[in-house]
This record gives sequence, structure tokens and C-alpha cells, in this order.
Amino acid sequence: MVTTRFLFSLSTKLSQSMLQKGPKLWLAMLFWILLGATAQALELRVAIQESVSQVKIGSTTKAVVRDAAGKRLGEIAPMNAFYAQANGGGVVLDRWRSTSLWVEPDNNGYVWIGDRWYRGRTRVVLTNKGLTAINYVDLEKYLYSVLGGEVYATWPQEALKAQAVAARTYALYQRQTRGNSTYDLGDTIAWQVYKGIESEAPPLYSAVDSTAGQVVTYNGKIILAAFHSSSGGHTENVENVWSDNLPYLRGVPDFDGNTPEAQWVKSFTREELSSRISGVGNVLSMTPERTSPVGRIITMKVIGDRTSRVISGPALRLALGLRSTWFTVTPDAAGKSVPSTFKIEGRGYGHGLGLSQWGAYSMARQGANYQQIVRHYYQNTTLAKIKVVNESR
Repeated sequence: MVTTRFLFSLSTKLSQSMLQKGPKLWLAMLFWILLGATAQALELRVAIQESVSQVKIGSTTKAVVRDAAGKRLGEIAPMNAFYAQANGGGVVLDRWRSTSLWVEPDNNGYVWIGDRWYRGRTRVVLTNKGLTAINYVDLEKYLYSVLGGEVYATWPQEALKAQAVAARTYALYQRQTRGNSTYDLGDTIAWQVYKGIESEAPPLYSAVDSTAGQVVTYNGKIILAAFHSSSGGHTENVENVWSDNLPYLRGVPDFDGNTPEAQWVKSFTREELSSRISGVGNVLSMTPERTSPVGRIITMKVIGDRTSRVISGPALRLALGLRSTWFTVTPDAAGKSVPSTFKIEGRGYGHGLGLSQWGAYSMARQGANYQQIVRHYYQNTTLAKIKVVNESR
């Protein structure tokens, strides 16, 4: 098996005094740092279809089919596809069979996996839960699609660059910490949204290419570069949302006040609310029990006509389909003793950790460059450029 070891051209932080000497020095220093290492191609393994009975596989160009050992079995004609299926403890694709099968297009062709086109090549493997189809794709080309799945291609280029750096860092962190023997990442929002070539666009190519290989580090290690749509005015300290106390995910003022996701309102009838919150009967009141310093709900006490219970902010957000855990609840009794409706007014969209995408958009529009955006949302971090050393084990 091949593993990947990351080296950084810089393992120490730039001093605060250097940063205070102005953006020109900071840019010059960054340029000098990045010259010290050239990023080599890194191939990610992204699970596209997992635990399925069959999956359609094809190619825009002639594609070579190989078995698990890499032996050439045959070819698929351009713009042709077959269903890969599990059979007899292996994978069958048309007339070919092996414990796993590779489909590798010629001349930079695209592969068809399931219901859309992707760059790179495909591996289909049988697991104990069914077939898994994996897209083997270059990290930078993977980001062409991820950016289109996460932000708008019409945004300022500096905001797109900041997202590219964050997404690259996040992918490599997840690869190191959550990847398994079959794949490195998934393609859903639980990882990063990856939709193949359908979400690519020229401005995204530029943002990715101009930041190629750049990642965010803390003490020489890749960080958990969490990001979200909008914080609602202030990002959050990580320990108020997740259990880890990470020194670089600290709450900072945001710049998303006039953006579409900054504020929201949602209303529920008492019946609707009671049906979504189980175990208390008819909901009578909802009172914050613990909140973060900013105001996000850590725990909420819900009182019903049968009993009461304490619910975590994230669990309540999920149950009610809210955009964030930063909200207030106002009951409306309309002159009656029991509230008939509940008005929920909230701020932001997402968990509120790390980079705020709409905040980055606003910072870029105000003239900030992507380095300034990244360092604002990831405190006391350093931009470094990866080198990839492939090692067999």
C-alpha cells in the first residue's frame, strides 16, 4: 500500500512583528517561503457510491480495464458504460471479473460514476456491505469541483482563494484522521461537497491553481480547517461546539452582517413544535440553560405539559431544521394561557467554526487578500506549501 508523508517548507510561525510591518512584507515573505517547496501530484481516493448493489461505470474516451493486480483485461469504448455488480465474492463489469476493477480513461478523459462525470480514474471494490466506487483524482482537480459545491464562482477571487486553501487543508486533515483502507474521503456535506465536473467553472480553476499546494498549519501540522456558510456576526470557540479545544479555532468578529445568511426567522405552531420534540408532551416553553459567550445555544430546557427535558443546541437545531444554534425563542400566547405559536429568530448558517464563507466574501470585497482572510479566521496559523513523498509499506 502507498502512504503519503507531508513535509512543510516552514514549520515555525511568522512573528507578529513581521506581520505588523505591512502586507507587502507579508506577501514577500510568503512568496519566499513557498519557493522552498514544490508540491507534487497527490491522488485522493473519494468514495462516490458506497455499499450499493450495482453502479454504472463509463468513460468519455477509450478506457483501460484492469484487475486488482493492475493487469490489463480489456477496453471500454468511448462514451460507453456498463453496470458493475457484485458476483461470487468479486466485482463483475461486462465480461471482466476481479476482486476489484479499475477503469482508467485515456487522454485525460472523464469517468462516469453513478450519475455524473468525474476527472481521474475509477476503482470498484466489493466490501462486506456491497460495492463501493472510488474516484481516484488529483487533489488540485478535486478542488475545482469542491469550490463549486461550497461557494459561488461569481464571488471575488480572493474569497475563492481563501476557500481553496481551507478546502485543501480540510481534505488533507480528513484524509489523515478519517480515511480508511478503502477511501480517503466521501463526497457529501459530511466531508466536503464534491459533484465532479458539473460544479467546475473557470474562476474556480484560477483560485485553485494560484494557491496550488498551500495549506494552513499550526506548529507545523495541518489544521482542522473547519468552515461554514455564515456565522451571523461572530465565529465560535471550538470547545463550545465540539469537544476538542483547538487553539486556532477561536471566535473572532465576522464581516457577514449584510449577507443573505446573516439573520433568519422561523415559526412553529405548538403542535408542530411538540411533534418534533419528543418526550415532553405539548411544549409550553423553551429556555436557554447554557449558551456560549456569543449567544449560541449549548443546552436548552424544554418544558411540556407532561415533563421537561434538556436538549443540546446541535440536537435541537437538527430536530427543528434550523440554520444554526444561535437563536432565541419567543412564544406567542395570543391572549391565552398556553402559547399557540413559537417564533425563532436566528443568526448565521452552520456551526460557526473557522472560516465564514460569507464573511470571506465581504472581506474580499473590502480589499482583503486571501492570506489576510485565512489568518483572520484561523488564529495564529501559518500558510505553508506541501511536498508529497510517496512511500511503500
